[in-house]
Amino acid sequence: MLLIQINYRDSRPIYEQVMDSFRNQIISGEMKKDDKLPSVRELSAELAINPNTISRAYRELEHEGYIYTAQGKGCFVAEVPGADSRIKELKEKLKQLISELKFLGVRKEEVDDYWN
Repeated sequence: MLLIQINYRDSRPIYEQVMDSFRNQIISGEMKKDDKLPSVRELSAELAINPNTISRAYRELEHEGYIYTAQGKGCFVAEVPGADSRIKELKEKLKQLISELKFLGVRKEEVDDYWN
């Protein structure tokens, strides 16, 4: 059973919250390779949000390599290790964050504490 919660007080757009929920379920193993995602209509009705919001979340997740679309069948969880572009993107974000932390005077040991 999928658990997607929308927090209307969150400053992030709703489509990003939907993406984060799916990402977390995929990364944690709750959703496995080739598991079917709910249709855009089903999920938008369940969450009472615009179908375009779900479509955008699905498009972005597909772009990141987390899901794939089978024409006429729906969206499915992709094989995550194949998400090379997402890994590259996250490494670049991490590099930027580390640079900013260094600038702000955070020591390497403090950052290492978050690794575990």
